[in-house]
Amino acid sequence: MAKNQRQYKIAKILQSNAVYSQGQLVELLASQGIVATQATVSRDLDELGAIKVKSGGGQSIYAIPELPKDQTSTQEHLKRVLGDWVVDVVASSVFVMVRTPPGCAHVVASALDRSQMDGLLGTVAGDDTVLILADETIGGTGLAKEIVRLAGMDEEF
Repeated sequence: MAKNQRQYKIAKILQSNAVYSQGQLVELLASQGIVATQATVSRDLDELGAIKVKSGGGQSIYAIPELPKDQTSTQEHLKRVLGDWVVDVVASSVFVMVRTPPGCAHVVASALDRSQMDGLLGTVAGDDTVLILADETIGGTGLAKEIVRLAGMDEEF
């Protein structure tokens, strides 16, 4: 099963079940024929932006906030996404173009949009390309340098 399909199933499970632990989530996935380790579930929960909230009984359960645009990415999540999916970065004026494998641009754009990165005004994602608008104070080159650094790439600007 592809990661995005597994994450979709996790989101559905969290909507309809009170999930108290990652182990419980692994079991619920297994009951649907989906094999996943606790480490995989942990990464999936992080990438989905899942948080622990108090249930009616006072126990903490996993939930995904309803407004994804209001979620923020952690620095570690952003590094992981950029390191996994960014294959090329090009800068110009106040623009940065990021290349990804086919079908992955939206993942990178979403992580960047939620990162609250200084100088990043917004993104537009295609299939394998993300166009990023930088503010004039940092410019495209400055923002590209930061993206390259976070992605762990060896490119220079």
